[in-house]
Amino acid sequence: TASYDSMIAQWFGFADQGKMFPDSLPLTMSQPVELRYGENPHQSAALYLPNGPSASGIAQAEQLQGKALSYNNYNDADAALELVSEFRDGPPTVVIVKHANPCGVASADNIVDAYKEALACDSVSAFGGIIAVNRPLDGAAAEAMTGIFTEVVCAPSADDDAKAIFAKKKNLRLLLTGELPDPARGGMGFKSIAGGFLLQSRDNGQISRDDLKCVTKRQPSEQEMTDCLFAWTVAKHVKSNAIVYAKGGATAGVGAGQMNRLESARIAAWKAKDAAEKAGWSETRTLGSAVASDAFFPFADGLLAAVEAGATAVIQPGGSIRDDEVIAAADEAGLAMLFTGMRHFRH
Repeated sequence: TASYDSMIAQWFGFADQGKMFPDSLPLTMSQPVELRYGENPHQSAALYLPNGPSASGIAQAEQLQGKALSYNNYNDADAALELVSEFRDGPPTVVIVKHANPCGVASADNIVDAYKEALACDSVSAFGGIIAVNRPLDGAAAEAMTGIFTEVVCAPSADDDAKAIFAKKKNLRLLLTGELPDPARGGMGFKSIAGGFLLQSRDNGQISRDDLKCVTKRQPSEQEMTDCLFAWTVAKHVKSNAIVYAKGGATAGVGAGQMNRLESARIAAWKAKDAAEKAGWSETRTLGSAVASDAFFPFADGLLAAVEAGATAVIQPGGSIRDDEVIAAADEAGLAMLFTGMRHFRH
């Protein structure tokens, strides 16, 4: 009865008061699944589902096989699904996530090629990671994905051949999500802090080519424009400070969660160089790449690090008091730079 009353109160709270954040916010959740532990073994954890209608997502996915999902599995799988959903109307795309950050993302003509390209970005971090795809899985894709140890694979569906191949890996969790979530959907996110809760609307901001403003003397080429938008989409799902290099529909290097943007740029470039050495390529993928920054460059140093890595195009929100300095540095280096006017911090 309390749960029923709470659902009614929640509906009226949002619908009747006519404001985004009502004076009282009751939450109703049920069907708890107790997990082995939380982020660490000394923490307790459980998964709850919201009462009433809810959007499809990791919590509603059908698990076909494998041991029970852990707290970290749910968290990482959710991050992977949210990112791959950005490409739900695009070409076949594969996302590999480790510790809630994408370590490789690629689009290609088919899922197998996309997986190989995503894996090549950072094959070390991909070990024990989470894979999410935007297309049904077939046997060839399953065969490729079982080549290394993987915790979870998320897909809209899988055919019988794929299921049979995954079944040989008894600990691998295969999650079928059905239709991918709409990245532009509304909704709220919660975060607990000491003594209270933070509540905010989802980061469902979308950028199209028409929204972009070229601020440099050189305009981006068609390929650079495409790479910029790809890198920008990935950067939205990377922990801040985020720097993402991309080229030809694949990430080249990802710098995540650093305390300053310069270090993120350097780490992403170093990871790209390391990936090239491991793959036996003659050059790093950052040469001729586009680089995305989730927030503005406060100084030109982060941009210059991208120049040193070989990037030829930049996409960033703009809005720094030193924008003129950063634009001048881009012009001097012969870069094309696009401003989005939108920031994507992710903490």
